[in-house]
Amino acid sequence: MATDRATLKVSERTGFGSRTTRRLRRDGLVPGVVYGGGRDARAFEVPEREVDRILAGPGALIDVSFGDGAATPVVVKEQQRHPVRGSLVHLDLLEVKLDVEIESEVPVELLGTEDAPGVKEGGVLEHVTRELTVRALPTAIPESIVADVSGMDINDTLQLSALAPPEGVEFVADEPDELTIATLSPPRIEEEPEPELEEEAELVGEEGEEGETPEGEAAAEGEGAAPESGESGDEG
Repeated sequence: MATDRATLKVSERTGFGSRTTRRLRRDGLVPGVVYGGGRDARAFEVPEREVDRILAGPGALIDVSFGDGAATPVVVKEQQRHPVRGSLVHLDLLEVKLDVEIESEVPVELLGTEDAPGVKEGGVLEHVTRELTVRALPTAIPESIVADVSGMDINDTLQLSALAPPEGVEFVADEPDELTIATLSPPRIEEEPEPELEEEAELVGEEGEEGETPEGEAAAEGEGAAPESGESGDEG
């Protein structure tokens, strides 16, 4: 049956180990594994450009095929990316059945951030929860969950319980009332030191330099006076 899902064509991977993995990445290939389906995990390799193109497309469900084999529906189980460059270094896929619900991580997208009254007043909007776990059939998993913050005022908090899941989708959360999606805080004001206090500190420092005689200098002056007294006594 034809589908409108993107198909990721991969090649079976037989080499393992860190040395082999580094060689693959130098050649522009990404190593990965397909899990599930009631069979052993299957290791693969795929051109980085191709997998990036597929992952950037819409929808959470894709097809994967080994060589010219039949396409199998999968979802992304985990992506490992380089901490600095952000490039994909490993990909885990999970084989799914289209008539069985699964749980999946879905990104949260904020809508109306510039329209919120609190933002216009200078408040700080913080995106607290950036991913949500949802339960749905693989074909119903949304690309993202949209949270409308256009009506938020300063000191408002948007909880998960205020969001309505898409049709056929269930949020997986123990306490929706306690899961914060976004907050809008008052403007942050940086306190500057008062000029008067700084001037007083400078004046106290100057008085100490002019009005006080260090103990070392006083002792030196006392040592210098003793020989004069002794010399006059010897002459007498």
